[in-house]
Amino acid sequence: MGKTLFEKIWDKHVVTTVEDGPTQLYIDRLYCHEVTTPQAFDGLRKRGLRVFRPQQVTCMPDHNVPTLLQEQPIADPVSRKQVDVLDKNAKEFGTQYFPIGHPKNGVIHVVGPENGLSLPGMTMVCGDSHTSTHGAMGAVAFGIGTSEVEMVLATQCVFQSRPQTMRITVKNKLKTGVTAKDLALYIISKMTTGGATGYFVEYAGEAVENLSMEGRLTLCNLSIEMGARGGMVAPDDTTFAYVKGLEYAPKGAEWDKALASWKTLKTDSDAKFDKEIVFDAAAIEPMITYGTNPGMGMGINEAIPSPLTPSGGIGGDAKALEYMGFRAGEKIVGKTIDYVFLGSCTNGRIEDFRAFAGLVKGKKKADNVVVWLVPGSWKVDKQIREEGLDKLLTAAGFEIRQPSCSACLAMNEDKVPAGKYAVSTSNRNFEGRQGPGARTILASPLVAAAAAITGRITDPRTL
Repeated sequence: MGKTLFEKIWDKHVVTTVEDGPTQLYIDRLYCHEVTTPQAFDGLRKRGLRVFRPQQVTCMPDHNVPTLLQEQPIADPVSRKQVDVLDKNAKEFGTQYFPIGHPKNGVIHVVGPENGLSLPGMTMVCGDSHTSTHGAMGAVAFGIGTSEVEMVLATQCVFQSRPQTMRITVKNKLKTGVTAKDLALYIISKMTTGGATGYFVEYAGEAVENLSMEGRLTLCNLSIEMGARGGMVAPDDTTFAYVKGLEYAPKGAEWDKALASWKTLKTDSDAKFDKEIVFDAAAIEPMITYGTNPGMGMGINEAIPSPLTPSGGIGGDAKALEYMGFRAGEKIVGKTIDYVFLGSCTNGRIEDFRAFAGLVKGKKKADNVVVWLVPGSWKVDKQIREEGLDKLLTAAGFEIRQPSCSACLAMNEDKVPAGKYAVSTSNRNFEGRQGPGARTILASPLVAAAAAITGRITDPRTL
């Protein structure tokens, strides 16, 4: 029997297997940010250990980094301490390090792929659930806990139980105005937040194959939001064209050798998945969320479904709707909003800024809305300016902030006030995720742009 893409990569990285226990898996790259690593480095220090292979560890701060005045000391003492501790650890243990202000600093899940640190066939981990993003490169990438980060730092290996495999095939093409973010939110709405628990998902089908690399990164980023261990897309010509020439990608003869290997990274025709699911791209509209988890999503013109039970189930969750100030059966298209956030490891790439800028071109920002436009990296910021998108956005009344995780989560100064509605291109809409009492509506960059210029939830196709 043939192998799936996941099985080919996983099996190649197995060091040992404990009988009736976990697999010792070799890790090609460990990413570290400031939130989940202090205890891991302290563990090494207490045991008198060094980082085993520091050249395969990449550190950078992103969660606690402000989006204004990064050249000055961080004002919040907790955030400043976390960043300072990462700075100390990275320098002491000799890892690759991109500090605040470095040209390669940014959101770690944006920086890795765009510089060729994440490559097809790799295994990659980070103390962050959205490590699944890197699977878009045709890799096995997943989040781990702090004790596991310490394990990888010390041995370049990690113990993991082998997940089951799932293939989600999306047939036909996405319609005009429907993006990778909409595709992901649609799948999560159908799968629910636990529908892929225990599985590693491979995305396939015409709709997925036609996505750009940025779109695939967005799709894989959100895999964790349906409970998956990770998500991945088989590498193809789109992948190879994206990777070629990146700073850390192979060059010359090494490129030819790597490319030949990467072309074998596809699921065999006779391989078997533990579960197969098929969706039709023609059924997908621009999506929005109406509740307090990413699975509570619907087409932008639909009505909020009625709860099946007071505490949850398919459709509206009564507690979530109360928090959001919505009612089952009502539409939220046309609802006035207060904030818009474009950015994060989900939608902070150049393609996302091109989409946003393209829709607001020649229009003006709504007076009632605060808009945060935050590039996912300094490389994205540079591309924005080289392409003149900054001038277009400034003319429309917008300001571009400095790279960081920003308003994805309330760990820096970009917090949405209690009771305010934010249309956000990030990945989670949990209670308080963007600030205590904040109300988050997840959407694509196009839906965010439409909200930014109309001041309300608007179908971007009408503009």
